[in-house]
Amino acid sequence: MNQEFPRILTLLRKERGISQKQAAAELGISQALLSHYEKGIRECGLDFVVRTADFYQVSCDYLLGRSPERTGATISMPEPPPVTESETSSLQNPQTALQKSLLFHSLNLIFELLERSECDTLIQSVSDYLMLSVYASFRILYDIQPKNEAKLFHIPQEVCDALTSSCQIRKLAALRTLLTQLDKKEYKVDRERFALSSETLQQEFPLFSSALLNLIQSSENLIDS
Repeated sequence: MNQEFPRILTLLRKERGISQKQAAAELGISQALLSHYEKGIRECGLDFVVRTADFYQVSCDYLLGRSPERTGATISMPEPPPVTESETSSLQNPQTALQKSLLFHSLNLIFELLERSECDTLIQSVSDYLMLSVYASFRILYDIQPKNEAKLFHIPQEVCDALTSSCQIRKLAALRTLLTQLDKKEYKVDRERFALSSETLQQEFPLFSSALLNLIQSSENLIDS
């Protein structure tokens, strides 16, 4: 059994709002055995996987972490975004084109959602957070060559990483605070316009959703590793 199974098994039970004892009874096993499955201590058989998938109404592929779609639908990678002829030579590496495609399409989806908010404060706050990530990435690439002119930046390299990380944490905290205030008169964000799921993302953003769902899965794999 893979590493994703215990995590998803636990997540589905918590989403259902039931205890291990209740879930174990429904699945026809002891609470102790379910606890071992959720902790990854023991591996289950195929019959338990099928029974669990039926109980939580998800596909076996989703349960095993093989698909980010609860239905088990295969998500194909989108084509790389259009590039100009002058850029073609820099994208000969398939991995470069793939990663650019994932980020390009995911950012398009994010900014379409931001536009939906009609909230300048939210748009600027998310943009600030994303710009810091781009800044930090470029700074690392710039520093590969020690002879590059340091005067391009006014923040010294030796403190740049710490200050950038600190600023990102502050921006993220500010965004979380902003989420609690979006119903106020000065913002008036319609939260119903942000009712999202993997299904609605594919329906409303057919060009971008595949990339974003792949990015989500890759990011959570990094977080869990």
